[in-house]
Amino acid sequence: LNALLVTKTIVAVLMSLFFCFVNCVMLFALKSKRIFQETPRYILFSHMLMNDSVLLLVTTIMYAVALCFLPIPKSICTLLVFISYCTFRNAPLTLALMSLERYVAICFPLRHCNIATPKRTGIAIGIVWFLSSINIMTDIIFVLTVNPDYLAGIIFCTLEKLFLFKWQLDKYQAFDVLYFVSVAVIIIFTYISIMITARSVSSDKDSAKKALKTVLLHLIQLGLCLTSFLYTSIERTLYMMTGSNSSLFINLRYLNFLIILILPRCLSPLIYGMRDEALWPLFKYFFCYRSGKVKQNCSSQTYDNIIAA
Repeated sequence: LNALLVTKTIVAVLMSLFFCFVNCVMLFALKSKRIFQETPRYILFSHMLMNDSVLLLVTTIMYAVALCFLPIPKSICTLLVFISYCTFRNAPLTLALMSLERYVAICFPLRHCNIATPKRTGIAIGIVWFLSSINIMTDIIFVLTVNPDYLAGIIFCTLEKLFLFKWQLDKYQAFDVLYFVSVAVIIIFTYISIMITARSVSSDKDSAKKALKTVLLHLIQLGLCLTSFLYTSIERTLYMMTGSNSSLFINLRYLNFLIILILPRCLSPLIYGMRDEALWPLFKYFFCYRSGKVKQNCSSQTYDNIIAA
């Protein structure tokens, strides 16, 4: 049993570390070109990569601790829960921003440079962090107000440890529904608007079609994020069907963690990076560390690909 537990933990950790490495290579590729750092959609993509990498690491740490039944100090647990919660909800909000950026680029091309500036993109990312953290911050402040000694002691770390009353759980679920409905409406609105623009314009149809595919990809990514939000519901269903002490429940819970919670976060940035004509050649170069000739060819095409997109 101990050997199986160690194997499961190692697989989960290695899987997360591998995809964190992939994300870091993409980030390195983005940092290698100044134009990537000055283009709003690549700034947003960099934020998504960093956000998902932090989420993978923190989630894996929390799951490994829970899998091994290790109690940790409440202060550390609260910090881990806060980071996990914020990064988890940042993903759909960032997708909404990326869709809005493409909407402005296609529907208002002459104003795009003035509206979507690097500074305003940074402010938008700050707003995303505020929106994703306000719910969990109110819970932490409330818990510390009711019980000032809450951070003292050692517990088995879960998000539910912050819930003292049922209304907190209801608020938590309401915020999740609000986030996803809002993001879904934004992405669908931008998709329809870009589709109408793509059909009406007589020139630059290729850029409009590329933007349309990009927003559709964001909608697919939102679906992947939604599967992650079903993790708790699926786990509760498995618990009711098999019982907490069942070995079947433990194994199904592990698969639920890998397939529903981790895999969508791993695939989402990779899929986005693969279809990007400017980033993907650079990523392949840095990932495989190929010849300088390949790097030179990638460099000569990068600027043209970004402008064409």
